Amino acid sequence: MPRICDPLFTTKPAYEGSGLGLEIVKKSVEKHLAQIEVTSVIGQRTCIVPIHIAV
Repeated sequence: MPRICDPLFTTKPAYEGSGLGLEIVKKSVEKHLAQIEVTSVIGQRTCIVPIHIAV
């Protein structure tokens, strides 16, 4: 999963989504000095993404 936040990276077929979603989220989270942690299981479509925000 090292590429999931790369611009235009997607696992969808051509012309189904831009692949910009997680890149935008990553930039916004980093701007606020927070962190994203992604957990996924091979073969399942569920992806857990907790966002840790410094208080």
